[in-house]
Amino acid sequence: QVQLVESGGGLEQAGGSLRLSCAASGRTFYGMGWFRQAPGKEREFVAAISRSGGSTYYADSVKGRFTISRGNAKNMVYLQMNSLKPEDTAVYYCATTGSTNYGVYSRESDYDYWGRGTQVTVSS
Repeated sequence: QVQLVESGGGLEQAGGSLRLSCAASGRTFYGMGWFRQAPGKEREFVAAISRSGGSTYYADSVKGRFTISRGNAKNMVYLQMNSLKPEDTAVYYCATTGSTNYGVYSRESDYDYWGRGTQVTVSS
């Protein structure tokens, strides 16, 4: 079956960096994305990458600080997070879309499989 497993979360000080990884298995993976959910808030889009890895898209809140990328085997996706802020504290989820298009997707409804999430905590 399809599985997405996130790793790399943890506790970091403001201004520091973390790199999240997502290992996907069970089918061919197309567009992928990262979302996050802070306590008491709705889940929100963070970043997305296209099927080929040639296109990326970011939420304004992370643009210039976070970088999404894919591994050579295309079943790995990464989120490099630099210049972390306390407001980045959240559970981060990896997701994959079933669309075979080469676009990037920012809506939750575009994604059909989700990981269980990894906690990122940024202290001030």
